[in-house]
Amino acid sequence: MKAKKKNLTKFLIISSTLFLLYFIFSFVYITYIDKDKSNSPNYNLQQLQSTTDLQTVENVITRSTSISNMIEIVSQSVVGISKLKNNDTSIFSANFSTELGIGTGIIVSENGYILSNSHVTGEKYSSCYVTLENGNVYTGNVVWSDTDLDLSICKINANGLTPVTFSDSSSVRVGQSVFAIGNPIGFEFRRTVTSGIISATNRTIRIQENNVDSYMTDLIQTDATINPGNSGGPLLLADGTVIGINTVKVTSAEGIGFAVPTNVVLPVINSFIASDSFSEAYIGISAYDSNVIPYLSSSPRSFSSGIYVVQITSAGPAASSDLKVGDIINSVDNNELYTMNDLKSYIYSKKPGDTVVFNISRGKINKDISIVLGKK
Repeated sequence: MKAKKKNLTKFLIISSTLFLLYFIFSFVYITYIDKDKSNSPNYNLQQLQSTTDLQTVENVITRSTSISNMIEIVSQSVVGISKLKNNDTSIFSANFSTELGIGTGIIVSENGYILSNSHVTGEKYSSCYVTLENGNVYTGNVVWSDTDLDLSICKINANGLTPVTFSDSSSVRVGQSVFAIGNPIGFEFRRTVTSGIISATNRTIRIQENNVDSYMTDLIQTDATINPGNSGGPLLLADGTVIGINTVKVTSAEGIGFAVPTNVVLPVINSFIASDSFSEAYIGISAYDSNVIPYLSSSPRSFSSGIYVVQITSAGPAASSDLKVGDIINSVDNNELYTMNDLKSYIYSKKPGDTVVFNISRGKINKDISIVLGKK
């Protein structure tokens, strides 16, 4: 009997000791070990991931809001342009496409200068009708046009307008997000916005009109949807600055549109803004860059930079110089040339009577040729 009582006492002592040890271990684990675990890198990584996801969502919302605000602001500077003044602007009108020729333009000065395509406004001294965002309609007088670039500037009698802001179109990169605004099929769908990316730069396309081939070079290619009525509208970066004027859509392929880079026309715009005039200097040549050469029947030797002279106007300034068809113009006044637009942009910044110096290659000969610019 005493032995059983002694064994029971021993069992109780051992059990109590084990329970006490378990309690102490649990306390230490919860207080120290589990606390350290809660501060482990895995926990922080999960917390950081949650924070990053939240920031990503916030950034997406902020960017979406910013783009919406940007589009809203820039749209105030987008105008509708038609060749005939007609109240019947419905897309269901039988004569809509042939009579009205709806297109787009952008305001480039507060006193009424509008930039568009020459095929939208017509050539210099012609007139068109410009509809502002508020619905007011003005007669636009075309004060400058370049059919090779398919660009034009017209003037309306208005003040206090909101002009667009331009970016350096030479710095755009493939993959950048872009937005196009225009009037794709009439005023009912005015200021339609499409988006995409810059698919390529310095593109060349051949255009056949009346069995005559012409080339548009140095174009920005985009997959933002561009319909015929978008012609003359802006191609925008995400910050709302304009880098191109939408001009041509390839009808044989979906998702391919083009815009003329704006750098080429900025000297012309700045001249009109500064003095309400532009005295256009010219050389009297036609030249192509290396991207056009594969289209020519008699291809010259290959070259990676410079422009190839294909024609010299008989009555132009270049005709009385030593410049010849087949020459490659490497630079003008030490400014390297890669496209015809490079040359045009530089000449637009000069005045008639100014002298420019071409560095040219003719076979193995390399020489400088001076030309006094004429007035176009």
